[in-house]
Amino acid sequence: MLLVDDHDLLRAGLATVLGVDPEIEVVGECSNGHAAVRLASELEPDVVLMDIEMPGGDGITATAELLRVTLHTRVLVLTTFDLDDYVLEALRAGAAGFLLKTTPPRELIAAVKACSRGETTLAPTVIDRLVDRYVAGPARVADPALTALTPRETEVLQVMARGHSNAEIGAELYLAETTVKTHVARILHKLGVRDRVQAVVIAHESGLVD
Repeated sequence: MLLVDDHDLLRAGLATVLGVDPEIEVVGECSNGHAAVRLASELEPDVVLMDIEMPGGDGITATAELLRVTLHTRVLVLTTFDLDDYVLEALRAGAAGFLLKTTPPRELIAAVKACSRGETTLAPTVIDRLVDRYVAGPARVADPALTALTPRETEVLQVMARGHSNAEIGAELYLAETTVKTHVARILHKLGVRDRVQAVVIAHESGLVD
């Protein structure tokens, strides 16, 4: 994985914490978005742990750019409460998840592994704040792509948009987890998005989830 943060001490701490797990290898570090794009294109890491506000290239622009030049890399953003205004922009750029910088080491390791497996990682407080923002915002317009979804796919997307995993979606809708995975794959294809986080954004922006 690649670590991107302009604070040297924080990067060192993250490398130490993540390096404890034998399944995680930190292949590179950098301090700004421009360097992140260059290194990601060279190293093709499974996961990039990305800060948002950095001099010399912000994390949002870097996320969009590096996802255009890599095939399988996923971006996991580290955020703080005072960066809430950037969360939606980063999701639109293709970020696969969000964690707070106060996340305990064990949860951070688990989140990185989940992200590498293609799972969505959103801190509960981030989900709550995004939902609050949508509820308090102006009236929303449904995305035309949603009309291509079957009734069952719409149900899956609604539950997914509440931050549920495939197993939790299956339990709520009485579906096998493998069936949920199939539905999720079809939803992503029909909506024309790279991962489930972007599908969740569309669901909230369109008012599919209140």
